[in-house]
Amino acid sequence: MYTMTILEISKYVMSLDHGISENTNWGERGLFYNPGNKLPKGVYLMTFKEKDGPNDNASAIDRGGLFRLNLGISKASFLDLFGEIPERPRAGEIVNTGHNFKEINSIMPHPVYGWMCWIAILNPGKENFERLKPYIQDSLESARIKFRQRIKEKI
Repeated sequence: MYTMTILEISKYVMSLDHGISENTNWGERGLFYNPGNKLPKGVYLMTFKEKDGPNDNASAIDRGGLFRLNLGISKASFLDLFGEIPERPRAGEIVNTGHNFKEINSIMPHPVYGWMCWIAILNPGKENFERLKPYIQDSLESARIKFRQRIKEKI
């Protein structure tokens, strides 16, 4: 199975809108919606986790050659995918959904931020990346709305 690379994914997503830029936050690469760099970082669109951390090691990314794509989507899309939104886990714990967060190429709730309607996939293959494209659009639309709201708040 061919695994998409972070570079391929980033190029695709950044081609959707000139207001998307790559930045690093909390030691992770991420794509942010920030046309004209009007906000310090912009609005999160997607992140790439390339190593385990003390509060997020459920995917065992340190097994080697792995990364996890994380994507914030709308509540409606999250419910369409999973049927319910998990409860917020205690600090240092993961959401209780029954998913195997170590499974490669499987779209699932984010192990820590699933309660915030974030989804995740380890090393997405081409077919599952195609399945993600409507959710990427969904995330972009949400980011555009949040961006406009934050710009209004600054004025």
